Amino acid sequence: MIKVVAKKSCKEENMKEILSLLDELVRETRKEEGCILYEVFQDINAPKVITIIEEWESEKALEKHSASPHFTRLVPEIGELCETKSEINIYRKII
Repeated sequence: MIKVVAKKSCKEENMKEILSLLDELVRETRKEEGCILYEVFQDINAPKVITIIEEWESEKALEKHSASPHFTRLVPEIGELCETKSEINIYRKII
């Protein structure tokens, strides 16, 4: 199993548009083969910080996701509306 934690700081004035794009990304991603979990969270103490937590059956499933049409279209759009680049950590379950 692969887990991804992607964290980004969004511009407050773009939050409504970012959430709309994220909603589409979540809906499309959850349909993908190999997607176990795909959720978006907002930091309680820093509301402009958004974290996406993903679980994938395999690295291959994650690679397919990263090349999917919705990912390659939406992620750059979201990135343009954020203050900083995403901090992305990818984990492999070991226990």
